[in-house]
Amino acid sequence: MKIALLGPIAWRTPPLHYGPWELVTSLLAEGLVARGIDVTLFATLDSVTSAALDGVSPHGYADDPSLDGRVWEAMHVAHAFSHSAEFDLVHSHLDWLPLAFADHCRAPLLTTVHGFSGAAILPAYARARSAYVSISDTDRAPELDYVATVHHGIDLDAFPFEPKPGERLISFGRIHPDKGTHAAIEIARRAGMPLTICGIVQDQRYFDERVAPEIDGDRVTFLGSVGPERRGEILGQGAALLHPIAFDEPFGLSVVEAMACGTPVVAYRRGSMAEVVDEGVTGFLVDSLDGAVAAVARIATIDRAGCRARARSRFGVEQMVDGYLRVYREILGQK
Repeated sequence: MKIALLGPIAWRTPPLHYGPWELVTSLLAEGLVARGIDVTLFATLDSVTSAALDGVSPHGYADDPSLDGRVWEAMHVAHAFSHSAEFDLVHSHLDWLPLAFADHCRAPLLTTVHGFSGAAILPAYARARSAYVSISDTDRAPELDYVATVHHGIDLDAFPFEPKPGERLISFGRIHPDKGTHAAIEIARRAGMPLTICGIVQDQRYFDERVAPEIDGDRVTFLGSVGPERRGEILGQGAALLHPIAFDEPFGLSVVEAMACGTPVVAYRRGSMAEVVDEGVTGFLVDSLDGAVAAVARIATIDRAGCRARARSRFGVEQMVDGYLRVYREILGQK
């Protein structure tokens, strides 16, 4: 079986800091190679992988203002599809753009839908010759047929178990109204606990107006974008991860990463959260600020070892690799 993984190129694969799609693509590539699958990863040329690496973009366009993302993504897709006849299957993690050129792909095309940026892009999906995988059952568009749901997996070794909770709450993710960073600040204030915020600033005005004025280095600390080498340490030291999202999140990698450290999650009941968080085992699902504050008060009732065990059984990278191998074999008519 020869598989081409068509990765995103906003950042390096795996990312140095932020880049959830790049991270998942990297974990899948490494997992497939470990299973003896012949994999070529189409990504930025500075990517690090045990698969064969191919591509055209020297590095991620999000890190280099001189690179126009639209131009380099188009050249990236064109390059990969020009080699598509060399593979049994092309597996895209690059949003909608490859779908516009799906007729030029000379192998079966599989697309993992990491999330929709809006209903306006659905025609690109609905008209394309591609099979689709959703990353949660709740993140499915009724206009599309899906071959499977495959939850994201994580490298559990990168998130060591921390049996003793720290004293701080954690908010981990891009700084944007969708992620509810301001709500996390208010929850922590009402709960009487300090908060550590980590993430890239994706909405500067929101950060300046709703987040920065609250940062004092004590009750509210901001660490910025945190790379892979510190994610496990920070998440493991938390009493709980606050995830008061204001949108229907397709999955939520930081949620699973926190649970893998034994750190329970208090999340708003939106999007995939009811599918990812096991109530009373890995955290609590709430519908309001008041509910979140009450859940924080009960967070010590969560057994951190049980939280870690549930995350391991549901969201290890091996489960993700198993899921995609089943999909590949189904598409290719193999048993």
